[in-house]
Amino acid sequence: MYGEAFAEVDEYAADPPTEARANELLGNDDAILLVAFDGKRPVGALTAYVLPKFEQNRSELFIYDLAVAENFRRQGIATQLIRAAGRLARERGVWIMFIQAEAGDEPPLALYRKLSVSEEVAHHFDIEP
Repeated sequence: MYGEAFAEVDEYAADPPTEARANELLGNDDAILLVAFDGKRPVGALTAYVLPKFEQNRSELFIYDLAVAENFRRQGIATQLIRAAGRLARERGVWIMFIQAEAGDEPPLALYRKLSVSEEVAHHFDIEP
């Protein structure tokens, strides 16, 4: 789903998790995977992680990936996935949710602006461990 939506199929399919790793993630309350279906076909997905904070007694939810199949976009699926993540976040006592978007990628930026309480400009850096 993500590979097709982001035009990075090779990147997403290069090293899929083992069944044991997938089950470990699915059993982790701090990892959230939501999938929207059209019948049996997945048409949208959201992956998020609860991040406990050191400086305060609270957590944040980082929406790491959000994608909707191209022919299902602009039907409210992404909004529904974000709202469903919000309900799960509240159940876990999460204080705020956040998501990143590529500069200039106007459709997701417009959606996030519509749903957000604030917008911060940030830079993303990938650093090898």
